[in-house]
Amino acid sequence: MNALYALIAVIGIVLLAATAAWLNFFLVVVLVPYAALAFFLLGFSYRVLRWAWTPVPFRITTTCGQQKSLPWIKSALLDNPSTGWGAFGRIILEVLLFRSLFRNNRARLRDGSLALREDQWLWLGALAFHWSLLTILLRHLRYFLQPVPAAVLAIERFDGLFRVGVTHMYLSDVVIVCALAYLIARRLRDPMLHFVSLFSDYFVLFLLAGVALSGLLLRFVVRVDGLAVKQFALGLAALRPHAPTQFGPIFMIHLLLVSVLAGYLPASKLMHMAGVFLSPTRNLPNNNRAKRHVNPWNAPVVHRSYTQWEREFQDKLTAAAIPLEAQNAGKAVTD
Repeated sequence: MNALYALIAVIGIVLLAATAAWLNFFLVVVLVPYAALAFFLLGFSYRVLRWAWTPVPFRITTTCGQQKSLPWIKSALLDNPSTGWGAFGRIILEVLLFRSLFRNNRARLRDGSLALREDQWLWLGALAFHWSLLTILLRHLRYFLQPVPAAVLAIERFDGLFRVGVTHMYLSDVVIVCALAYLIARRLRDPMLHFVSLFSDYFVLFLLAGVALSGLLLRFVVRVDGLAVKQFALGLAALRPHAPTQFGPIFMIHLLLVSVLAGYLPASKLMHMAGVFLSPTRNLPNNNRAKRHVNPWNAPVVHRSYTQWEREFQDKLTAAAIPLEAQNAGKAVTD
């Protein structure tokens, strides 16, 4: 039911955009992007600052290898880093290559026993999706920047290396559609994963799929004027917006889906894009054996020896017939 509700929600957004285009209510095209940008910046900043202000007095790093101890014992420099550079290398490999996800295992019951096997399909699908999404975002900078940076043009040329027809197909477009299809099918066909999936999990996937499919329709079916789109995007970026009159319902649908995705991102699990850099389980070196970490926020505690504690509660201990060490020590000396 969560998948169905998420699909209905995305279809509702599509119908709302189509209705606004049919009624020529192009004010939505101007107001919605700014509202989405405001929600994105405020929500993103709030989540990041809240994580940054959370005190982390102890090292609670994720350890997947030998910790540094004696000189003759080889330690895992990346799986259990003991220095800041090692933790930095682990984060970089995690962000760029999803290193921990590559070691993903799949558990299943077979003949009454638990069977584990390697499962790198999720790693491949997630890696393909994230890199293709990043490429698409960088390509779209050409609509908001004038002149277009050389790096953006280079990415566009490389992404369009396999050109088919007059309107060439970008490699990232094909990859992101295939990756999203796999990620959605994976949640629907796996009973265990389907059981733990929430509405938000399906909603983000369907929203991303709607953005990708509407973008492909704009490129290959409807064919909007690219120069007019760039003028509209430059007007938004320069805070001098103007309502277009020639883009049609598909452009409205694409823009509204992108705006909803941007505004919803700070409240969703997509915030892992920033959380991975602020996660104490990843960004801290594990040097607990080399250095003692004391919580600076602990309230001062008055320490007492056992003899002092026994002297303070001597009456209660005697009434409970609990032997006292001080008395036993005195008897031992007398004997």
